[in-house]
Amino acid sequence: MGSIMTKIKGKAKEVEGRLTGDKMRTAQGKAGQAKGEAQGVGERTSSRVKAGVSKAKAKIQRGRAKANARTR
Repeated sequence: MGSIMTKIKGKAKEVEGRLTGDKMRTAQGKAGQAKGEAQGVGERTSSRVKAGVSKAKAKIQRGRAKANARTR
């Protein structure tokens, strides 16, 4: 969620820079937007990895349950 706010703040700085003619502020805004985009990618990647780990754990547990059922 922080990535969205970072992108919004970056866009606001960029627009402010364009309106005032401040190239530095425009560049800061673009950098802020890029930072927000990178944060978003990181958050999505993190959630996908967590989901994959959960699926793998569940699969391992199902396999153990089947193996225990066969040995009884």
